[in-house]
Amino acid sequence: MWADTELLVITGLRARLTGVRVTDELPDKLEGKLPLVWVRVVGGADDRVTDTATVDVQAFAATRVLMWELAEKTRQAMHALAATHDPGQLVVVDDVTTAARPAEVPYGNPSLRRAVATYEVATRARAST
Repeated sequence: MWADTELLVITGLRARLTGVRVTDELPDKLEGKLPLVWVRVVGGADDRVTDTATVDVQAFAATRVLMWELAEKTRQAMHALAATHDPGQLVVVDDVTTAARPAEVPYGNPSLRRAVATYEVATRARAST
């Protein structure tokens, strides 16, 4: 069984980023719903045992300082997902690596600052007990 990596990451980040909205869909009037982290699986591969998903994680905040703080907290939270498991999905997260560190990417709205990072999330099915 392959993991719903997007849901796995969202659930893990929500537990680790208190006071931050973590979602897979951007809401209307985003500038009023900050801070926000947007999670999207954008690709990946498998070797028939390990599924490695490529995950873009975008941190939105009102200022440059808050954006960088959120991006770093999010990076730490992503790495904390390694060597954990999700009992609901019966999936083990073997490793999380940074493929592209957070970088500021303009969003086209002066009320928002955005940092985008890409991670590789390696998961596999847990052995049945």
